[in-house]
Amino acid sequence: MTLSLKTQVLIAGAGPTGLTLACELARRGVHFRIIDKAPEPFAGSRGKGLQPRTLEIFEDLGVLDAVLAAGMPYPPLRAYAEGAVVWEGHMHEHREPSPEVPYPNPWMLPQARTERILRERLAESGVQVEFATELTALEQDAEGVTATLLHAGQPQQVRARYLVGADGGRSFVRKQLGVGFEGETRESDRMLIGDVQVDGLDRAYWHTWPKPGTRTLRLGLCPLPGTNLFQFMAPLGPDEVPELSLESLQKRFDSGSGRSDIRLHGLNWLSLYRVNIRLVDRYRTGNVFLAGDAAHVHSPAGGQGLNTGVQDAYNLGWKLGQVLAGAPEALLDSYEEERRPIAANVLGLSTKLHQRSAQGDPNAYQRGTETQQLGLHYRGSSLSRDERVSPPGLQAGDRAPDAPCHDSSGAPVRLFETFRGPHFTVLAFGASQASLVSRLNAHRERGVHACSVVQPGTPAHEHTLVDTQGHVHRAYGAHEGTLLLVRPDGYLGCITQQPSADSLQAYLRQVSADT
Repeated sequence: MTLSLKTQVLIAGAGPTGLTLACELARRGVHFRIIDKAPEPFAGSRGKGLQPRTLEIFEDLGVLDAVLAAGMPYPPLRAYAEGAVVWEGHMHEHREPSPEVPYPNPWMLPQARTERILRERLAESGVQVEFATELTALEQDAEGVTATLLHAGQPQQVRARYLVGADGGRSFVRKQLGVGFEGETRESDRMLIGDVQVDGLDRAYWHTWPKPGTRTLRLGLCPLPGTNLFQFMAPLGPDEVPELSLESLQKRFDSGSGRSDIRLHGLNWLSLYRVNIRLVDRYRTGNVFLAGDAAHVHSPAGGQGLNTGVQDAYNLGWKLGQVLAGAPEALLDSYEEERRPIAANVLGLSTKLHQRSAQGDPNAYQRGTETQQLGLHYRGSSLSRDERVSPPGLQAGDRAPDAPCHDSSGAPVRLFETFRGPHFTVLAFGASQASLVSRLNAHRERGVHACSVVQPGTPAHEHTLVDTQGHVHRAYGAHEGTLLLVRPDGYLGCITQQPSADSLQAYLRQVSADT
């Protein structure tokens, strides 16, 4: 057995969570490896819904254009009974983009395609996923983790500073750590889900056949963008033992829909899904972290699981990068502090939505803004510092809104474009902050970019954002002299109205190196 050269981070699991973390570490110059025991990339649709907050993350990571090109808005739902259409509607109320929220609607994209886009982004950094590479053992000490990998029958030991288990609901990493995974597995609440070609069915709708007298799903066929496939869904009876084959799907569809003119063929992927609702009791054990389904598993209702995992990775990634660059190790404790309450909240939401559907609630298909993950926040976190008295509206720990403005040359620019990248961003409101902004930008190698935010007609300098239509001031509720620090993951870390940068500097000492 050989011992490889030390890497900084070893990521176990190359699903959306692991790949998001890898993309974040890659742009920070962190030396890492990402492995997956599967022999090849996942081929199915599984988590097909991307929420608005995930789209914002993907914009920051540089993959949004590819995601939008490959996917589509959710199609309208159409329900049938005895061969006739009995109901049509939308799962999500369509919302127009606003200055604060550029992507207000969920986006449909098969999980396999999302993963492929992230892998392609990773490849641009010169990193490839190591498939057919299984983590078989791990040991850790104060300095790091020793992991044993198995590839092509050959064991190899890898020494890493940190290990992240993003290896799914059956996580080997979680089990090796002995971390509790409290919750329930509903063995009687199961579903067949797969991807199949369908002849004789309009691709403009998500077709459903509910149980008689209710809207409880009996069969569903949803067109998958960028493919010639539909996602097939069929809940199972409590004691039913299904046959996993195309022939059995056809028989199930014929009997459940009452139609004989629709043919299923070209089965691409098929799985038996059990509803699991579980949450780990801790996200960190020494130098090992859990993320995504390894830390929390959800019912599919509301499309929360994949999206919550992406946000886990986005939160952990910048903190790992900062600590590896010299920030205090204690910064990593905030990962569990911030993400575990979010997962608990989201689990409660997805479970509630699942219960509504299972009970035949006629409005169970409808989704509100609570599933979009834009309102999730880190208020109360040790990394959220708001020094204003009785702050109105937006507070430290909240998502930093987008807003259109102009730079000093008059070119249009969005705040999200200013935030994009692995740096912290300081927004200093008012022309009086120009000298402070210049001082902060003199040390950009420390990962802080600063901008003055001024009203139209105010003299502008190189690092000025002109709030041409007042959207920035309105979104942030800021006044002359307000200083806001936006974290690399797009959340407000510090808000102060002190005339100096003392508070900002104190905050940065907590989260960055050599500041």
